[in-house]
Amino acid sequence: MGEERDGVALTNLDQPLFDGAEATKGDLVDYLDAVRDRIIPALAGRPLSVVRVRPGQEPFTQKNLPKYTPAWVRTVPLWAETSKREIRYALCEDRRTLLWFANQRAVEYHVTPAPADAFDRPDYLVLDLDPPEGSGFEVVVAAAKLVRRALADDGLSGVVKTSGSKGVHVFVPVRGVDHDVAAATRALAARAERLDPELATTAFIKDDRGGRVFLDSTRAYGSTVAAAYSPRIRPGATVSFPVGWDDLDSVTPADFTVKTAPALLGDDDPWHSRMPAPQELPDDLVAEGHTIPVARVQAMHEGKRRARAQRAQQ
Repeated sequence: MGEERDGVALTNLDQPLFDGAEATKGDLVDYLDAVRDRIIPALAGRPLSVVRVRPGQEPFTQKNLPKYTPAWVRTVPLWAETSKREIRYALCEDRRTLLWFANQRAVEYHVTPAPADAFDRPDYLVLDLDPPEGSGFEVVVAAAKLVRRALADDGLSGVVKTSGSKGVHVFVPVRGVDHDVAAATRALAARAERLDPELATTAFIKDDRGGRVFLDSTRAYGSTVAAAYSPRIRPGATVSFPVGWDDLDSVTPADFTVKTAPALLGDDDPWHSRMPAPQELPDDLVAEGHTIPVARVQAMHEGKRRARAQRAQQ
């Protein structure tokens, strides 16, 4: 089964999307096309990483575009420090590009907190709240409320969405410069943790979290986060869906799927309509953040220290 939309040939639409999706490739295409006017603004201008899933294969992340990418797909070259090479990222800014990715079985759409033309200046502060194994969604909701309190205590406001998996993402639009946003993110996570250290933790090493919700403050610069309205490769083909702060207690991530989300949205775009105007980063938040080690770096050094201690014991 196939068809054509906006000049893009769409093929194998009746194939299952992935194991446990309860949806077909056609359902993915229809969903992305239905929400295109909402998801494209969340993707536009930002280097795009997608997670694709081919029949019978494990999902894989694609950052660097393949050679067969159509010439009309806008791209941006960016240097990847980890792999020491230039990556040719896509910029998804129109329906045709979105449909092309859908036909490539790109299920997930991940973007950076900084736009491609100002990659050293993130315009969103992002916290990713990750629940411990075996917990319910209610613990993530409680942790999200800590983050909201910490924001309000410093005169800031943000929006929240389900991650499409088990957690939530908090986005705060900001006017900042380079490392100030990353520092402020670390401080915000630390302040939320202090409000209830039995519930939430900033411990990057999983074994140190003690069954608490992880407040991940590392989503800055080249790190990515699932975009608003992005589907996820999760049971039921859930999507990352905007939720009002006051509605968090009455939803679960499974409520929002590629089949249910368009009807729930209607003509609304709650992600962008609820988004506050960009805010100045408070000096005290930035200053505190500069006293907090970068989580990944701290975890790396701690891992090496523990390995040395273990070898010494042996």
